[in-house]
Amino acid sequence: MFQDYVLDTLIYIGIYAILAISLNLEAGFGRLMNFGKVAFFAIGAYTSALLSIAGAPFVIGLLAGIFLSAFFGLLVALPALRLRADYLAIVTLSFGEILRLFFLNEQWLTNGPMGIRGISQPLFFAFQENYLLFYASVVFVLLFICYIFSEKIINSPFGRTLKAIRDDEDAAAAFGRDTFRIKIKVFMIGSGMAGVSGALFAHYIAFISPDMFFPSLTFSIWTMMVIGGSANNLGMVAGAVLIQVFERGTRFIKDFVALPIEPSNLRIIIIGLLLILFILYKPDGIIKERKRRL
Repeated sequence: MFQDYVLDTLIYIGIYAILAISLNLEAGFGRLMNFGKVAFFAIGAYTSALLSIAGAPFVIGLLAGIFLSAFFGLLVALPALRLRADYLAIVTLSFGEILRLFFLNEQWLTNGPMGIRGISQPLFFAFQENYLLFYASVVFVLLFICYIFSEKIINSPFGRTLKAIRDDEDAAAAFGRDTFRIKIKVFMIGSGMAGVSGALFAHYIAFISPDMFFPSLTFSIWTMMVIGGSANNLGMVAGAVLIQVFERGTRFIKDFVALPIEPSNLRIIIIGLLLILFILYKPDGIIKERKRRL
């Protein structure tokens, strides 16, 4: 039983670490204030779930979720990235809520508030009792791929240009860089990566509904990024570990200690205090950005 709990926690850590790395590409390295990250997570989840219900294999649903999330990232980026950071945050946040309401009301496609049930769990018949171990392996393989992919991007000339845009966009433009095109590309990459985590989430719990995709999920991922260390992919993994351990661990506190408040409220209080303390005393996060000489 304890082993199942550990594996379940590891799966959630892996899923949210991928999502945090995708946000880090946009906000940590590119200073693109995406407050609608949950929207692309949801697109990946619903795309893969709908294809699964239609009989498509997991890999097809995963690839379709990546492609569609990246495509919607392009559609959002084209108008939104012409705005200043604060307006970009408002636009992306609004897009997330518009998409959630679409999933809530379009019952012909998403079954509305009742959600989509019976999403296939890949190779469940082959592993059964050891399925959690198998799925944790799948999640961490994809996390490793996303991590390496992100590192390759950031350490490439494209990544160095992205960080230059973050630090001084006017200077980067003066050196002939097409800053708008570069920001669109990184927004699409981050959105596609969010689609990976959404598909993994949907196939793990085998059920999704619109109430799983509130803006609070975006803010949870932002918390992971701030605490883990912005502009450091290893920090995203550390942030996901810390937040998920607190979020899932507080559920069992009531079994050992009498509390005057609900464990779910305690979880929010603890994470909020952690966020405040890190912002005040360790703004670089657990693992600070590595500065490289060009």
